[in-house]
Amino acid sequence: MRKEGKLSGLFFTNDPDLDEAYKVGDRVEVYCDHEKNGDRIRDWLTGTVVQVDPKMIAVQFRDNVYLTDGWMVPDHVLWCPKESQNVRKPIRRKRRPRGASKKSNT
Repeated sequence: MRKEGKLSGLFFTNDPDLDEAYKVGDRVEVYCDHEKNGDRIRDWLTGTVVQVDPKMIAVQFRDNVYLTDGWMVPDHVLWCPKESQNVRKPIRRKRRPRGASKKSNT
């Protein structure tokens, strides 16, 4: 006969925060070093939240991103504090409809 171990109970001092600012799958913009048209720049880059911790979020990008000291991040994931001024919800930009061309003054 096998005897099972007893698991300790988990106790919370507060209810879990269900009103998180970020959730897995959210699109966000991060002000970071990345590549654009073959050049390294520091600007806002759109990525996807892939993990949320109590104090940090992990954001994955399609483009190469770099740490402040210049090292490329191999998995394209940057960890940022949730309250960082370098993380924001994406700003909506107006897009031209597909197939629309620029007006010419002729």
